[in-house]
Amino acid sequence: MRVAAIDLGTNTTRLLVADVLNGDVAEVSRRTRITRLGEGVDSRRRLLPLPIARVRNCLTDYRRELESLGAERSLAVATSAVRDAENGEAFLGELEWSYGFTTRLLTGEEEAELTLRGVGKTGDDTVVVDIGGGSTELIGAQGRVSTELGSVRLTERFLASDPPTEDELDALAVAVRSVLAEQTPEDLTAQHGIGVAGTITSLAALDLGLVEYDPDRVHGHRLGDAAVRAQLERLAALPLAERRRVPGLEPERAPVIVAGAVILREVMRHLGLRAIEVSERDILHGAALAAAALPAPVEGDAPPGAYTCC
Repeated sequence: MRVAAIDLGTNTTRLLVADVLNGDVAEVSRRTRITRLGEGVDSRRRLLPLPIARVRNCLTDYRRELESLGAERSLAVATSAVRDAENGEAFLGELEWSYGFTTRLLTGEEEAELTLRGVGKTGDDTVVVDIGGGSTELIGAQGRVSTELGSVRLTERFLASDPPTEDELDALAVAVRSVLAEQTPEDLTAQHGIGVAGTITSLAALDLGLVEYDPDRVHGHRLGDAAVRAQLERLAALPLAERRRVPGLEPERAPVIVAGAVILREVMRHLGLRAIEVSERDILHGAALAAAALPAPVEGDAPPGAYTCC
């Protein structure tokens, strides 16, 4: 079955069109656009008009693409920003009405579970690390935890200067360590780590020296703790305007990559990981599997305004 999965993240809106057969997900098309839906949510607890407009414009394009590729089911999953926003559920209702997607607001536990499904089978001594814009999930055989350690959230809380000061970076690191110490189960240990999502894949691309992003080279790359520290030091020293011009880094990810790198450094320290294996398979692949299990859509006229909103 050909399906479409949409990830309504705090920092990015992503699309995967894939063929699903017997639990296997074969990618047909994959798109990522940085829409920063979670901008301001940490302080105001609402999705703001401009970020909503960016996401809706993006979804208009995604809808055209998934229809042209013949997707039979469409599932949009929402995570931290929508969970935290007072108007999050209303926003999802509008998306269902306008675009015809099935939508699902995930709890932190459900987000972790769907990510694990997307990554695939892992060993009992492996922890999956998913650093998003609004939250970070740690998923292992002994337990799983969802924290409010997101790259967008912590950038807004701690990194006011350009470039960030040492005091700001230290305060951010202390906050991350505190959350990990308080919220991570004692039995959540790891000999191996698998890292997913944009912070980790971007740092892998920089470590590989890629000028243009290459998912085939990024997938499976072992990102060492020394490399994470080196990229963090390099990026944190640059003003945002220069960070946007770093080869291999998506310019719109530049504002939040420093906070994301701090989170990764502290997570690896906390788990005792000397390196982490980078995976291109993540919650999108899990959402594709969930989309394939949806009931067939009911044939009939589209609701008023469907697929026309900008």
